[in-house]
Amino acid sequence: MKVHSIQSLGTLDGPGVRFVVFVQGCHLRCKCCHNPDTWKMTDGKDMSAEEIATRVERYKEYFGTDGGITVSGGEPLLQADEVARLFELCRANGINTCLDTSGSVMNDDVKKLLEVTDRVLLDIKYTNDADYLENVGCSISPVLEFLDYLDTVQIPTTLRQVIIPTLNDTDESVEKLKAIRDSHSCVDSVELLAFRKMCETKYNNLGIPFPLADTPEPTKEQMDELKNML
Repeated sequence: MKVHSIQSLGTLDGPGVRFVVFVQGCHLRCKCCHNPDTWKMTDGKDMSAEEIATRVERYKEYFGTDGGITVSGGEPLLQADEVARLFELCRANGINTCLDTSGSVMNDDVKKLLEVTDRVLLDIKYTNDADYLENVGCSISPVLEFLDYLDTVQIPTTLRQVIIPTLNDTDESVEKLKAIRDSHSCVDSVELLAFRKMCETKYNNLGIPFPLADTPEPTKEQMDELKNML
């Protein structure tokens, strides 16, 4: 498995305290991406599922009843077979598994991965196809199909959306997100996350223009208002 980095005790990537593996490689080019250094599949460190699972086990006592392992990215679905092996090993050791994904890939390997996934954090970046094509690089269709599959197999799902002023901070957008939530019984929570520009340094270091450098960050009042709508 190509791994970008590991956070041994994370609290923002799923329920409880979690061991977070950020995989290397992503086929999307989200304008708000915080980790452009994860894009190239050729970068990163090669680690086996067994090696990672052994490291996860060392932190098991910190997980409590809610915590466990989260695999994020990059895009974990590009390495679904290896992530599935990792999740199998963790589950065999009583460790909860969580997948943080864009949901833009579906194949047999992904379905096998979902068989050993306890929770999915699904990024619904926008609520219409035009915004997806313009700001992500794919259609919204595979994402909604992925969510439909999660609903079919009833995997507990958290929807996540980064709120970006001028792009998806409208009442209409949040109402559409709410409708997506309400039409999928697998979704038990929605998280709205404030767009932040702290990643701009990474872009500068890589010599890549940050597409949203001139976009304002949402205020606390804006975020509270949109969260109240949910």
